Amino acid sequence: MDHDQLAQVLVAMGCPKEKSLEMAGQLDKRARQLAESKGKPYEEALTHLLTLMRQGWAAQERGL
Repeated sequence: MDHDQLAQVLVAMGCPKEKSLEMAGQLDKRARQLAESKGKPYEEALTHLLTLMRQGWAAQERGL
């Protein structure tokens, strides 16, 4: 998944569009680091991070 595709996923999840490309780059970098350090596939690390982000945005919308 390239940064543009990842940015589109982030926007669909609630990320502000103007920050989505920058966040996609950061997310990609962190997912690669996490995959390497944990010895897991990149896709699994990326899915984990996206899940955490979705939970964070959902909590923010609820005012938690």
